[in-house]
Amino acid sequence: MSINFNKAEFVLSAVKQSTFVRDGRPQVTFAGRSNVGKSSVINRLLGRKNFARVGATPGKTSQINYFLIDGQIYFTDLPGYGYAKVSKDERDRWGRLMENYFQEEGLITVGVLIVDARHKPTADDVTMCDWFKGTGCPFIVVANKLDKLKNREIEPNMQRIRETLELDESVALVPFSAEKGIGKTEVLSLIEQLCQD
Repeated sequence: MSINFNKAEFVLSAVKQSTFVRDGRPQVTFAGRSNVGKSSVINRLLGRKNFARVGATPGKTSQINYFLIDGQIYFTDLPGYGYAKVSKDERDRWGRLMENYFQEEGLITVGVLIVDARHKPTADDVTMCDWFKGTGCPFIVVANKLDKLKNREIEPNMQRIRETLELDESVALVPFSAEKGIGKTEVLSLIEQLCQD
């Protein structure tokens, strides 16, 4: 399977379970904290500037956005989590939406969890990671904002992320910079490979 990642189109935003896409194509599901640069990572992977909307206010994606890539696979962009300036009702609605999404079998083919390379993963990151583990699907952890680290900080930070999220050796942890494009090739080839397995 060779995928042209530059060929992407927005398909729909699902605000409830009945509108989830279930057409049998592989779904690569992206999750991350509200301000971790998830849209920027997706834009970088697709070679686009403002494709996945980069919100001025973190936590604005309150639905699940589907992008069809080269007619073959979906990039599924989940709402950012862990942002405080949102009403409790709104947070509960997100929570239900996410739970429904994760509980339905056959939706997620590959998970991509985006964390901040500079910091120890938060409790929310750990929870999201556990959700991915619970699906039994392969997933990749992308440590974004690598360009903000000094070289000597990279290795210990990656180790700390791996330990905090309790990742076993089979899970790829990719140092990434949406800003500079570091890690892009590796993430795309992992996605391609895992969608075929």
